Amino acid sequence: MSHEATNWAIKQRGLKPTTKIVLWHLCDRFNPDYGCFPSQDRLAHDCEISRSTLNDHLGQLEAVGLLRRVPRLDPVTKRQLPTRYILGFEPGFTPVAVVPCPEIGHGETADAESPDMAEGSPMNAAAVALPCPDFGHGVDAGAVSDFPAEPCPESAESRVRNSDTNPVREPLREPVKEEEGAQARAAISDEVFGKLLTALGLDPTALPGWWQGWPPRLHVQRWRDELGLTEAEIIAAAEASRQEHPEPPDGPKALDRAMQRAAQRKVEDAGRKRRKPKTPPAPAAKPITDLPAFYADLVNSDRYLPVSAISNTMRDAMLARGLVTAERLRERGVR
Repeated sequence: MSHEATNWAIKQRGLKPTTKIVLWHLCDRFNPDYGCFPSQDRLAHDCEISRSTLNDHLGQLEAVGLLRRVPRLDPVTKRQLPTRYILGFEPGFTPVAVVPCPEIGHGETADAESPDMAEGSPMNAAAVALPCPDFGHGVDAGAVSDFPAEPCPESAESRVRNSDTNPVREPLREPVKEEEGAQARAAISDEVFGKLLTALGLDPTALPGWWQGWPPRLHVQRWRDELGLTEAEIIAAAEASRQEHPEPPDGPKALDRAMQRAAQRKVEDAGRKRRKPKTPPAPAAKPITDLPAFYADLVNSDRYLPVSAISNTMRDAMLARGLVTAERLRERGVR
């Protein structure tokens, strides 16, 4: 471990978080007397990432000129030894982009007279092993190659990049419809976001910090994608909230409750529209209170009349009230 190396790593700016972690752990493994050459398994374990991801970040560090990788092979077994990492703060460090190609002279801007590049020096030996960045000369230095040039005799693919992940993807269980959810994947447009700011009474030219950048737009997008509100409904809910509160909200989170209520009302309205209107019950039949009149109407009509339907008491009652005649009763078979 070297405090000088780790302090140098911490001072680097403009790197992605994981890339900086890789650089820091490389510096943590740096020895001032012997250099830095941790194995990929050890470095991947320290950074808690896969070897495939580790190689990606090492390539980024090499591309920005913070380190250079020097592959090492056992001259007898041809096995690949742990890569030697030359860090940017080490004396005589030269980025990959300025290392000349040993045969065609690419990169002649490198200082050939530098004592570190003198014939037989470690830096010169490392430079010869590096590939030419434009022409690819020297790609047999397999530290950055995905293909084997001189593989280990025991494992022919020992120098092929191992992706630590399963490349086989399971088939989709359901067909994907591109048109469905296309709106959900679309970001909030500048026009819609501007209308929202206007509805809230905010000046787009002088926005507070919590309404600037991409976080508030992402928050508005969640209202649409997760709550199911349309962009017009979001703006309408914002206008309604603005009427209730005299001051503009302090960021989009202050509107979460208003948007949740708008989404709940939308669900309830949709449920009411889906319900079928109840059919009014059929009117109840009026009870028959005047039996003689009922049977008299049946006798005087041409409808079917069973002979046994009219009792002697009913017959006498109809005759007494003059509702039917004796002749009509005989015609209908009532004696």
